[in-house]
This record gives sequence, structure tokens and C-alpha cells, in this order.
Amino acid sequence: MNLNIIQKQVEQAVKEVCDAAHLHEGQLFVVGCSSSEVLGEMIGTHTSVDVAKVVYEGIIQVLEPRKIDLAVQCCEHLNRALVVDQAVMKKNNLEQVNAIPQPNHAGGALGTVAYKEMKEAVVVEDIHAQADAGIDIGSTLIGMHIHPVVVPLRISIDTIGQARLTCARRRPKYVGGARAIYDEKLM
Repeated sequence: MNLNIIQKQVEQAVKEVCDAAHLHEGQLFVVGCSSSEVLGEMIGTHTSVDVAKVVYEGIIQVLEPRKIDLAVQCCEHLNRALVVDQAVMKKNNLEQVNAIPQPNHAGGALGTVAYKEMKEAVVVEDIHAQADAGIDIGSTLIGMHIHPVVVPLRISIDTIGQARLTCARRRPKYVGGARAIYDEKLM
């Protein structure tokens, strides 16, 4: 598995989702990732910190210059808690929990890497469906973290490594029925 290719695929996917969702500074992007699935193995069976590092780097390469906030979903052993920067926790009025993600125990490889790499990483139990868009690498189920209404996105790639890629964004709810006129930019 070529780690440089994985990083480039992640960068491309994150960029395309940010562009399609019209994300801007201060919005929240959520990522779930199974490093095992990226390697072509069943989720949770071949955790790879090396894969997680290049995935994280690919994400950061796109989000940091745009000043878009990041939430990284941990695995189900931490009840899909999320790693965020302390400033994101405070800004979004989230509650910190006491857990340190570990790659082969609870938290997953990407959660572990994010916890080590973020400036002031904390784990929060929930982001209360406040994410504006995100990517799910390997069917880790991130939809619960995106603000309703969640809209699936098709981008130019559909895998990262060997993992299936699912992308989504939010859109405001439509109200008013058949007589309403909607803002095309928000659809």
C-alpha cells in the first residue's frame, strides 16, 4: 500500500467535499476512518497508525489553510466519541470526557493520531450533529455527527486505499411547501 497515494486521495476527497459543501472558516468537518479498511481488511482487524498518520496529514493539508475545524470520530469502543481541539470544544459548547484514544484498544488509529497531533486535543462524547460536512473512510458511520439535513455527496473518487468512501454535507431544511422559493446556493 503506497502511503503517498493514500494521502493524496484524502487531500483530494477533503478538498472536493469542502468545495461542494461551500465550507468556510469556522465550520466543522467530521472524519471517520478505518485504517484496516484502507488496507483492504475488515474494519477493526488490522489497525495501522502509519495509515492513520497519512490520512490525518491529508485532512490537515486542506482544512488548516481554510481554517475549517476538525472533529475525528473514534471507534465504537469509545461510543464514537470525537477528538477535537479544545478551542472547538469551547466554541461549540461541547462536554469533554475522560478518554485517551489508543489504536488497538479503544479509539482507533485516526483518533489516536488526532489526539497526539492536535494542538490542545480533547475527547468529547458528542458534537450534537453540528458538523457541516465530512468523509467516512471505510463505513464508520459519521452521519450522526452532521447537522440535519444530511445530503450525500458524489465526488470524483469513491475509495481511499481499498476502503469505500462516503461523503456528506448538510443543507438547511426546506420549509414552506410547493409555494416556497428557495435559495439555490443553499440547496
